Amino acid sequence: MKIATWNVNSLKIRLPHVLDWLAAHRPDALCLQELKMEDKAFPLAEIEAAGYHAVFSGQKTYNGVAIISSTPTEDVVRGIPGFEDEQKRIIAATVGGVRVICGYFPNGQAVGSDKFEYKLRWLEALTAWVQAELVRFPELVLTGDFNIAPEDRDAHPDWEHEIHVSVPEREAFRTLTGLGLVDAFRLFEQPERSFSWWDYRMMAFRRNMGLRIDHVLVSPSLQTQCRSCVVDKAPRRLERPSDHAPVVLELSR
Repeated sequence: MKIATWNVNSLKIRLPHVLDWLAAHRPDALCLQELKMEDKAFPLAEIEAAGYHAVFSGQKTYNGVAIISSTPTEDVVRGIPGFEDEQKRIIAATVGGVRVICGYFPNGQAVGSDKFEYKLRWLEALTAWVQAELVRFPELVLTGDFNIAPEDRDAHPDWEHEIHVSVPEREAFRTLTGLGLVDAFRLFEQPERSFSWWDYRMMAFRRNMGLRIDHVLVSPSLQTQCRSCVVDKAPRRLERPSDHAPVVLELSR
């Protein structure tokens, strides 16, 4: 089973890339973030023509998440239950017996800002909900753009900002993994300076000045089924790419 996450930074612009990637890799589930479109604009016909199903939660200009799956999904949830939020950042569904939660975590803008405080509140609500989901669904994957580089090795040495690498954000990440979730990427030997996001400016991708902020966390019952977890840099090399690359998990099921 193959599960992938990709912040596409506008599905309207990146749809050809997504369709080509689906055809080449045939994932069982592809979680997308930053759709930047309302639900009525979602390209469902094109996704279905590619042989896939989709559930989604979008809004105009900002945010938006989707799960594209090779089989129909079950038990779809949009948003964090009990957490009032106009921003469309969470969608969950069961795919092939695995609970998949796709999230576009808040950026936070700057440490100490109102948006940063919202990020921490959002993370707290997410953690409480995921804890409950793990009871219902022992085989669970939490994936998406976390906007957190959990360790120093997940940020290039010249990163000058506190956001994404601050102590409160990293503590929130550790609280999530403290539920028993495992960072699948770190189950395997990886190249040094392995990142999933690179700024469009300063030739950051060419210079590999990035951050690893796109993650795949798996429940303990799935850990032994993990066969590989890699960043696919190929789409980042395309014309008009997203600033993120897909992260792909392969399970032996």
